[in-house]
Amino acid sequence: MSQVDGIDNLVASRIVLKTSIENSRALASAFDSTGQRLEGMKQRLPSLEAAVRHVPRQKCTFVAIREHIDRAIGPAAAVLKVYDIIQELQKSLLSHPCSDLSTYLLMVKQLEESLKFLADNCRLAIQWLEAILEFLEDNAVHDDLYILNVNKSLSILQELQATDKHARLGGGILCAALDKLEIEFKQILVENRICVVLDSFSSSIRNQASIAPSPLPVAVIQKLQAIVERLDADNRLEKCISTYVEVRCLNTMRSFQALDLDYLNQSFNEFDDVQDVECYVDQWCKHLQLAVKQVFETEYKLCSDVFEKNGPEVWMDCFAKIVTQSGILSFLRFGKKITGCKNDPVKLMKLLDIFSTLDNLRVDFNRLFGGSACIEIQTMTRDLLKGVVNGACEIFWELPIQVELQRRSSPPLDGSVPRLVSFVTDYCNHLLGDDYRPLLTQILTIQQSWKQEKYQEELVTNQIYYIIKQIGLNLDAWSKAHYDLTLSYLFMMNNHCHFCSLKGTNLGGLMGDSWLKAHEQYRDYYMTLYLRESWGKIFASLSQERGFAGDLVKKRLKSFNEEFDHMYQKQSNWVVPCEDLRLKMCKLVVQAYVPVYRSYLQDYGFQAETDASPSRHVKYTTQGLEAMLSSLFQPKLSKSGSTKHNRLIGKIKDIVTDNFRLTLMAV
Repeated sequence: MSQVDGIDNLVASRIVLKTSIENSRALASAFDSTGQRLEGMKQRLPSLEAAVRHVPRQKCTFVAIREHIDRAIGPAAAVLKVYDIIQELQKSLLSHPCSDLSTYLLMVKQLEESLKFLADNCRLAIQWLEAILEFLEDNAVHDDLYILNVNKSLSILQELQATDKHARLGGGILCAALDKLEIEFKQILVENRICVVLDSFSSSIRNQASIAPSPLPVAVIQKLQAIVERLDADNRLEKCISTYVEVRCLNTMRSFQALDLDYLNQSFNEFDDVQDVECYVDQWCKHLQLAVKQVFETEYKLCSDVFEKNGPEVWMDCFAKIVTQSGILSFLRFGKKITGCKNDPVKLMKLLDIFSTLDNLRVDFNRLFGGSACIEIQTMTRDLLKGVVNGACEIFWELPIQVELQRRSSPPLDGSVPRLVSFVTDYCNHLLGDDYRPLLTQILTIQQSWKQEKYQEELVTNQIYYIIKQIGLNLDAWSKAHYDLTLSYLFMMNNHCHFCSLKGTNLGGLMGDSWLKAHEQYRDYYMTLYLRESWGKIFASLSQERGFAGDLVKKRLKSFNEEFDHMYQKQSNWVVPCEDLRLKMCKLVVQAYVPVYRSYLQDYGFQAETDASPSRHVKYTTQGLEAMLSSLFQPKLSKSGSTKHNRLIGKIKDIVTDNFRLTLMAV
């Protein structure tokens, strides 16, 4: 036990001990007062017996009254005997239950039985004495002394008969003893308040056993059960449950402190955008599983053990109060907040994560919270599930429309793959993965069943096809937005190359080999067009027929230098993200056109060298030209120096920014 736990237990013990001492003093005072009254009654009881016996011998000649008196004497004598027992018990009950709980419980039970026996015998004796009075009055017996003695005896018995009632009132013998048992019950709970050690990084949360072992030793459970049984017999079960709920709630909340659950109670405005709180959703999924499978499961088992003899209705109601006060509703409200956030692709993923968590906990929820006492939890869970299913389906069906809405945006100026294209293909890959596709299928099936429609197996695949189709239409539109035809070819080459790279992925497998091969052909086709319309035209002037005069050679070299500089300067800002394609293109350019330049210089370069400044005409050496062409299309380094494109779906907000936000209200 930690130092903090030790201090807490000492403080709790001090409070309990102080309360126990005060109650003992009050009990002792009550015992003194009660003892004095009983002692007075005891002293008067022999005179009652003598007076009752004296009546028939001296004043009454009727057989009937003799029978009444004989019957009254038996209960009166029993009252004397049970009084002695009660006196002994009240002395013993001055001790504290913790010294010997089983003996103390036995004495409390004996006290209750003795008080009941006393009241029953008093009632019988009173009935027979009242019958004697009635007989004396009916037979006009006017002996005032005898009648006075009988009335005095009745008064004593009536006062004794009320002993049971007074013992149960505040300050009474039995009430004080039961108060001590309540204090002992709480003390046992406090002393055994062991927090559940929660491991939010456990990889086996989903596979943990559904039914947890009891967190308290068997001997402790038996003590609690015995006290509950005794208190229940005296109509103190509600107070007992209230104490139990109070202590166990504190224990549960202390267990949760290690998880830092403050995010559950943040205001709704902070959840306007799921991308701002997606890390909290991931935490929520882990924390809810920990709460249910470790904390609430433990409380469920303990409630069942402690209040087992009181019936399932009692202990399930007790459990419901603990989980409600401990924060289960806060978990469900948080999930509901997420369903009310703005619709965007990230939200769909997070809703699928929430659904996965709820589905994994479905059996546990039904078992733990299936009773009538947990009706509020059941209602909120159904509302959350409904919001998750409808919200996820709404976003999924709107994805193609939102892709189409981006068609009017501008393509990248460097000819690279638009962020939308890389995002959508990555996004579809995740939706088709083993983690999300079964969940998406399950959600769509549920919504179809709510509509009383049968789920069609091709719903998901058809929707993905439609999304990719919209991406293709966007690319056609964006390629036409490039005023430079050469850049348009490079742009289409890059995007078809991106689709080729999907081979071996979930999306590539769905689209099929023919689709992938078609993109390979389009990639090569646009690469050919690019090479021909860019560097091909520039170097074409150097491969024309031979036999140039010196001035014409100089002029042609000058023109070539200007066109090359312009083309190189323009294309130095263009990008080919795929390294293999970039190397292949540079190699093709070098292999196709550098030999043309080398041959031209070999044939006519000497004519330019006759000039006083030959460098004005032969600006580049063959090696320099090759180096420049080989350095083209390099991706620009980010500030961190990394060129890798982060494709983790958890970092979508860094990829998409504001280019692909679903604004369903605008549709």
